[in-house]
Amino acid sequence: HVQLVESGGGLVQPGGSLRLSCTISAFSLDYYHIGWFRQAPGKERVAVSCISSSDAVTYYADSVKGRFTISRDNAMNTVYLQMNGVTPDDTGIYYCAAEQSYGYCANYLPGYDFWGRGTQVTVSS
Repeated sequence: HVQLVESGGGLVQPGGSLRLSCTISAFSLDYYHIGWFRQAPGKERVAVSCISSSDAVTYYADSVKGRFTISRDNAMNTVYLQMNGVTPDDTGIYYCAAEQSYGYCANYLPGYDFWGRGTQVTVSS
């Protein structure tokens, strides 16, 4: 039974930091692209970042470049999203997703087969 579980969300002040984790069970991370997506209130779910199965390719949305860093620890079957310098625009539910593939990771929803249930991030003073 494939399961992706996000954690690390919460309330943070503007300019602060959070580290989100996505822990995967039932398969090894080695052959999977992992993406992070954000859904703000009343808006569509959009790609924030992704990392390829080979760890060689990463993608960041323009809005988070230079502030967010994605990384993976295959031994722990966990992918991280380090969020620094957060702003209220970063508020939303953050979902991780997985797709067994190689090459470039996808920055669009249909590119992923497995999804977590999300973790809430609220940036507010």
